[in-house]
This record gives sequence, structure tokens and C-alpha cells, in this order.
Amino acid sequence: MDSRSKGRTAVEVGADGVALITIINPPVNSLSFDVLYSLSENYEEALRRNDVKAIVITGEKGKFSGGFDITGLGGSQERKPKPDSMSVDFLSDVVEGAKKPSVAAVDGLALGGGLELAMACHARISTSSAQLGLPELQLGIIPGLGGTQRLPRLIGLSKSLDMMLTSKPIKGEEAHALGLVDAIVLPAELIKTARRWALDISEYRRPWVLSLYKTSKLEPLKEVREICKFARAQEAEASQVLSQSDTSKSLVHVFFAQRATSK
Repeated sequence: MDSRSKGRTAVEVGADGVALITIINPPVNSLSFDVLYSLSENYEEALRRNDVKAIVITGEKGKFSGGFDITGLGGSQERKPKPDSMSVDFLSDVVEGAKKPSVAAVDGLALGGGLELAMACHARISTSSAQLGLPELQLGIIPGLGGTQRLPRLIGLSKSLDMMLTSKPIKGEEAHALGLVDAIVLPAELIKTARRWALDISEYRRPWVLSLYKTSKLEPLKEVREICKFARAQEAEASQVLSQSDTSKSLVHVFFAQRATSK
């Protein structure tokens, strides 16, 4: 299926002043180019609106996001759009650096780019059964939207390396114990709790955390902003190069073949 012709996000502003942005791209709400364009547009709209105090991001039908749509990997780079919403700067400057807080309401899956989007938010609320991880290495690539920078700052270097090198996701309960998510709730309470949490952050009743600059799980870094900016650029460039490698293309082919035989 063509990743450029499907998927979107929807935004709904409640009476509480929270804009709920929902990723809609079945079956796993993957981040296709259309979804990323739509996410960028709806997010910018929410930031402009005076009646919006805070933002909650979630996925339709109990799945946050299974990550970047890998049907978009490989092929000619000349034919591929490169929207700002694809860049690490969108997550760092627009989402994380916004003057309005955002909270990720995570259920089902938050994998790859889906988890990277969640980590750019100022808090994450999850269900106990949700799966969170960065499985890019099994496709011969690395996280390209800040995952290698944010995950160690949230859970520590040792566990983050384990998650990335093994490509194994963790469940919501473990993610909460590690500090990757801020609260565990029942699925029926997920959006309600995320909305309340987002408002609490906007009114400074809860901490406004920028995960990219969090250092409590790491040794203090001198000139941390310059170091992070350099590291983000290296990560994004390496991810793009690897996605075009023969190894990555072969692993993507194996992934789809295995999925086809399991149906």
C-alpha cells in the first residue's frame, strides 16, 4: 500500500481547552508521509489557537503508533518528500519547545518513530499493556528522530542501550518503573487522565519536562545544548544513509515476508 496516499490526524478542542490530536492510519497508525504532514499542520494550528491551553496526542482504536511507515523506506530519494514534520527539529523545536505542553496518551503500541514522538512530549500516560520500544536495528537502521538522545535521558544509558540493541519493546508497567512513562491508567481512563495531566502542566501544577535536556539519569553535560544539537544532526544523517543501504532493504524485505507468512 502506498504510504503517500493514506493516513491523517484529526484535532478536536474540548471545553477544557485541551486539543486532542489523534493519529489515524490503520492498522497500527504508522507515521506515513501524509500522517506527518497532517500532524505538523494540526499541531501548528493548536499552538496558534487562543482557546487551546494544552495538547494531547494519541492514536485511533487503542494504538498510539507502530512507528514510521517502513513501506516508505528504500527506493529513490528524489521522489520522497522531506517535510519539516519529518525532521528532528519539528519534535525538538515545535513539539518539545512549544509554549503549550503536550502529553502522549499511549495504548497498544508506541514503537520506533511512535515512541520518539511520545518522548518529545512533556509527559507520557500509558496503559499497563502498551508496548514501547525502538526496534529500528532489526531493519538495519537506527532511530532517526531523537530516540538515541531522549531514551537515555529518561531511563538511563544501560537500559536504553539494551532496548535499542535488542530491539525488544517493554510493557507499560516496566516503562513506568524506569521513568519512560509518568503514570499507568486503565484504557478507559487514558484520555481523561492525559487531558488533566496536560492542563496541570500548563498551570504549573506538574513539572514541564523537556526530555532532551533532562540529565538526572546521566552525568551532567557541559554545554548540553550544543552537544545535543550536534548529536541530533549526526543521528538524523546516519538514519537516512542507513535506510538506503542494501542491508536495510534486505531486512525490510525479510520483515514483510515474515509478516505475510504469519497471517
